[in-house]
Amino acid sequence: MDKLSPQDIEQLKNNLKEKGYKLTPQRRAVLDIIIKNDGKHLTAEELYDLVKVVCPEIGLATVYRTVQLLEEIGVIYKLDLNDGCNRYELVHQNENHQHHHLICTSCGTVIEVQGDLLENLEHIVEEKYDFAIKNHSVKFYGVCSDCIKKQRIL
Repeated sequence: MDKLSPQDIEQLKNNLKEKGYKLTPQRRAVLDIIIKNDGKHLTAEELYDLVKVVCPEIGLATVYRTVQLLEEIGVIYKLDLNDGCNRYELVHQNENHQHHHLICTSCGTVIEVQGDLLENLEHIVEEKYDFAIKNHSVKFYGVCSDCIKKQRIL
């Protein structure tokens, strides 16, 4: 997803309006950077550094408030990769849940797992516990192939 369609922009404006907000130039700049960096799992500080290039007047507090608002209305997910930072990623319309992540404990690389691997497990849990699952987050910790190769060389 490189560019928001006019329909996406209208939906976003409506979502914001329902909550009493507008799609300001600063919010749009933050969203544009998130879209352009889809899959990179940026922190608010990293977003701020990137947005500041195109929107020099923006403040870090505005970026924090914007990511909080975008998360609240379901445009982005907040990720905690156990590194002391919250990271953010775009919600994709074709996903029923957050996708899964592989996190290298050696170099910190984050790899997105495509597809929902837990559909069958979710169905079992919903049936057994009479529980309607709305979302889930799965993180696998291990060592990426690049780090494995480096360790073999040493």
